[in-house]
Amino acid sequence: MKRAIVLVSGGMDSCVTASFAKKHEFELYFLHINYGQKTEKRELQSFNQIADFFNAKERLIIDMNYFSNIGGSCLTDSNIDVPDGNLDSEDIPISYVPFRNANILAAATSWAEVINAETIYIGAVEEDSSGYPDCRRSFYDSFEQTINEGTKPDTNIKIITPLINLSKKDIILNAIKLKSPLGLTWSCYKNETIPCGKCDSCLLRERGFKEARQQDPILV
Repeated sequence: MKRAIVLVSGGMDSCVTASFAKKHEFELYFLHINYGQKTEKRELQSFNQIADFFNAKERLIIDMNYFSNIGGSCLTDSNIDVPDGNLDSEDIPISYVPFRNANILAAATSWAEVINAETIYIGAVEEDSSGYPDCRRSFYDSFEQTINEGTKPDTNIKIITPLINLSKKDIILNAIKLKSPLGLTWSCYKNETIPCGKCDSCLLRERGFKEARQQDPILV
């Protein structure tokens, strides 16, 4: 069976991405990154629950806590509070972790070479997101080229971004169709018990469920 590494944060987008990988009959290898985020424990809990749900062949957890030392993001820097979100802003938000996804993809590529996986799935969203520069289609096209320039001659790894052009509404509707376990996911940037309902991620999730006319299962 063909193998895919699925980057699973524990959030809604990565959970639905795992459903797409399963739909295409890949053997699932789940990768989770602890990067010093303030909700690290809660996200890890969701990751393990999602991995159990999908019966992942293997799961790998990697610590990249150096992002806390680098700072510059409210997700990782103890000196920066997570602000209330503003979905109308066109500025790159302070929740952006500088070049994080490149670091994560590099780790995924290393594992892919070892286990001979030809595909990396990542739940990046460009159209209806916070505007992070490392969530653009052009970034993943460029990084895929970098991967195949910097790996063994017989390595050919594809980066699959099934959600890249979807709205949060469409992601939720796909989740329902694919029976993704959204009740296991966590999106809040600030809290680990009850979602704050005010950060960018909470607001995007809330808007998506409202537009899809669905009840968020973590709020039931």
